[in-house]
Amino acid sequence: MNKLLGYRWIAAALAALVLAAPAAIADTPSPAGYDGLVKLFEDWRAFERPPLRDGAPDYTAATFARRHAELPAWRARLAAIDTSAWPVEARVDHRLVAAEMNGFDFYVRVLKPWERDPAFYLTVWDEQSDTPAHEGPEHHAIVDVWKYPFPLDRAGEAGLAAALGVIPPLNDQARLNLVGNARDLWVTGAGTMRKQIDSLDLLAKRTEGSGRALKRTIAAARASTVAFVDWLDAEGPKKTGPSGVGRENYSWALQNVYQVPMTWEQEVSLLRRELARTHASLMAEEERNRGLPAMQEIRTPEEFERRGNEAITRYLAFLRDRKLYPMRDNLEPALRAMRGEYVPIETRNFFAIATHYEPLTLYTHFYHWWDLARMRDEPHPSPIRRVPLLYNIWDSRAEGMATAMEELMLNAGLFDEQPRTREVVWIMLAQRAARGLASLLAQDNQFDNAQAKAFQVEWTPRGWMRPDLDLLGFEQQIYLRQPGYGTSYVTGKNLLDELIRMRAHQLGPDFTLYRFFDEVNGAGMIPVSLIDWQLTGHEPEVWK
Repeated sequence: MNKLLGYRWIAAALAALVLAAPAAIADTPSPAGYDGLVKLFEDWRAFERPPLRDGAPDYTAATFARRHAELPAWRARLAAIDTSAWPVEARVDHRLVAAEMNGFDFYVRVLKPWERDPAFYLTVWDEQSDTPAHEGPEHHAIVDVWKYPFPLDRAGEAGLAAALGVIPPLNDQARLNLVGNARDLWVTGAGTMRKQIDSLDLLAKRTEGSGRALKRTIAAARASTVAFVDWLDAEGPKKTGPSGVGRENYSWALQNVYQVPMTWEQEVSLLRRELARTHASLMAEEERNRGLPAMQEIRTPEEFERRGNEAITRYLAFLRDRKLYPMRDNLEPALRAMRGEYVPIETRNFFAIATHYEPLTLYTHFYHWWDLARMRDEPHPSPIRRVPLLYNIWDSRAEGMATAMEELMLNAGLFDEQPRTREVVWIMLAQRAARGLASLLAQDNQFDNAQAKAFQVEWTPRGWMRPDLDLLGFEQQIYLRQPGYGTSYVTGKNLLDELIRMRAHQLGPDFTLYRFFDEVNGAGMIPVSLIDWQLTGHEPEVWK
């Protein structure tokens, strides 16, 4: 690990300041040292998990009112830790704990997914996310079915049955909690919960040989979900209000939760600029390639398998031979495991269209899977950075780096021998700018969900974003549910571009992309602005 990112010397430097650990209550005086911050973080995470009500997490209004009233004491305990003599790495950790507390505050005061968003109550998750945690708000007792090894043994059956047992009481509680009037969140959320019925049906088929206890649990969960969806559908016509949080709330969350030193207005300006830049770059690329043969779509599963594997081999060789990236043994298996499958032409969504012209275009975005492999195989020295940050606080780093990698590799020469493929990269970047800008206008309630989707379709080149496929609705729903997520791809990339500029200026001839990736990876899955502060020493003005 880069010396700038070492944590051993933090403990040594602060050891003399550390006092005895306090009891796990918010108003206990905090220790003066870094170990005290870690103890506070552990206590905070325990508090952040709600108590149980009838076996399910308690999201009732009375419980949240009581818990939110305790937040000032937690903030006071954090503020009492004197960080003035701390190295910047430890001060960044202090900022991360503050960001989580701000996230709790924002969720309770403004976002209120347990009151406004039926999708919050989705329990069954069939697939692993490519990010540190699932995108968007989720409750505290979700069931990641993909983590269970099938066929299940007895212990697996018992564990899954116990986990799924949360569904009936949680669905019952949801009917009490969902008092909001956010129409688009309600309608799209009902659709999300309807998909849980399909997930439970699939799970029932996968566990046909299981014992009666698991079968009864799955059946009860399905019946409860069907009844919940029927209730959501019946209540839907009564919902008439907006779903966005408004630009002032959005800007507050952007700066105080997600640690992005921008406002709603500044993100609008950036996304408009990026939408124009990517369209202009695509037009120039097409002029450059005029007269070249058109790209040919992959038309068989065998061809997709062959070209996908060839693309990964070529990509890794490019990084290794050019000394662009710190190579690890887990990079290749992470990519090959997630390279995707062949999709028939008539059902290809935006990203399937791109990968069936050239798989490598999206594989550069699969930096995500390297991040997850790193978190698994190389746990961060800081306990605070070792686990995914709550409330998607990691989004500028996770989505920003994956998006930045596409254009970095384009400019580094990865596609020099495939001129037409360069066009696909610009199309992908334009699509991200279009959907991000649409999400900003939706959060300010200038767009409803239908208008946001229409805007994304209109400004995605070549008609590749089709309104009849699930991806469009999924994307705009997530970005409506989680303010700041839809722009994090472009905003995070912009912050990383700025970090490259600053590090290149500081290091001069010693700067390389290899060193840049090594430093950023070593900082962990934290907001890009805080990585910038740690590496450059420049604390963002907005937080001083």
